[in-house]
Amino acid sequence: MMKAVIAGAGTVGQQIARQLIEENRDVVVIEQDPRIARRVSNYLDCMVINGEVNNLEILESAGVGNADFFIAVTDSDEINIISCGIVGEKFEVPCKIARIKNIEYENVYSTHNKFMGIDYLVNPEVEAAKDIIKAIEYGALSEVLRFEKTSFQIRNIIIEHNSPVVNTTIKELRESSGLDFLVAFISRQNELLIPSGYTKIMPEDNLYILASEEVLEELFASLGKFKLELKKIVIAGGGRIGTYVAEHLLEKQKRDMKFFSKRPFRFFKKIKHNIILIDRDIERCKQLSERFQGAIILNEDITDEGIYDMNQLYDYDLLITATGNQELNIISAIFGKTLGIKRAIAVVDKRNYVEMAGKLGVDVTVCKNSSMVNTILKLTRRGNIKNIYSFADGRVELIELMVENPDVAGRRLKEINLPSETLVVSLTRNETNILPDGNSVIKTGDYIVAISKKESIPKLVNIFTKKP
Repeated sequence: MMKAVIAGAGTVGQQIARQLIEENRDVVVIEQDPRIARRVSNYLDCMVINGEVNNLEILESAGVGNADFFIAVTDSDEINIISCGIVGEKFEVPCKIARIKNIEYENVYSTHNKFMGIDYLVNPEVEAAKDIIKAIEYGALSEVLRFEKTSFQIRNIIIEHNSPVVNTTIKELRESSGLDFLVAFISRQNELLIPSGYTKIMPEDNLYILASEEVLEELFASLGKFKLELKKIVIAGGGRIGTYVAEHLLEKQKRDMKFFSKRPFRFFKKIKHNIILIDRDIERCKQLSERFQGAIILNEDITDEGIYDMNQLYDYDLLITATGNQELNIISAIFGKTLGIKRAIAVVDKRNYVEMAGKLGVDVTVCKNSSMVNTILKLTRRGNIKNIYSFADGRVELIELMVENPDVAGRRLKEINLPSETLVVSLTRNETNILPDGNSVIKTGDYIVAISKKESIPKLVNIFTKKP
């Protein structure tokens, strides 16, 4: 059984521990604060040790010597780095992961192979920026959940009160659209439903739909959400997330300009970008002006309504709110859309803000902690489990795994005793993607995506991965 020792029982450490426990991993958590250690030990089904993570005796008592992963996610970059260094020097742990916030450490890591014995540095701002860039690539229409072994995606759309699909069933929506898709689940009034074809669509339902990229774009367009070319972009917040995104967009612009420079002028005009960075810190704006000469830098407060009129921001395609205040990010994104900005992306720290922001009109909400947790979990996953996404405060999960149990091979899905309220939403066999139904036959080596309640995930994993 794979073993992980996690240093730090804050929000991120708890999320990682809980996820690994549900994947039947052996987990030990080290936490310096005795109050947090006591609280966490009451609801995490693993060993929790109260002590300093850079103390050799504490590390030995946690069994680091026989661990596969050491994951340092305390609130201190220095403690994370030092503890990984101690583990790297004193123990033979195959993989050591450290969360860092200071970009200078990342720069040192990039120029020194395995700096302080660390195998992977994970920066929450970098991971959030990657998710923003991914959303921009898909037109900032919605969240985008991608999987390792299937080209199917899951995107979400919130049904407005005046939508023509209100009070129609999912089966009727499929028939009227003529498109091949599957509604994986519905978020309705803070509850997650795993629907059938006869489930009626209600106002404010948040539908998570699985299909190919082409089908999703056509379906979204039929529901009034069209993919746009996001050429004119405003970024509120010149911190790390904002600058990472700006740097990517401006580098992409340079590549596009180089590619089209030999084309007729009409092509060159089409790829012109207009990027504005807004920050209220004058010194930071000076630095941004020197760094990003291809962007417009405004020393303004995003909460000042006058900047929208003065700079004609209401005519822009996308507003990204990436300040250090998550509530301000949500409010500013909503306000920008009311003035005419076509799409909005907001950055938050807490996952439970994502659903709320979507219902208030924010097109994409990126959670820094979730982005980082997902990245760390991908680094720990080997074997049959490829991805797990959590929803509704972790009560419902979406899992991608490989079928290894010969007992289910050759059987139809409806013949397999799946946990209640479980739905297999995708089946991939030899690079062929299938939207399954009850008559779909399972074979070993297939990759499936399934959704179920959190408490049913261990049983679900066992059904498909149990070996003789």
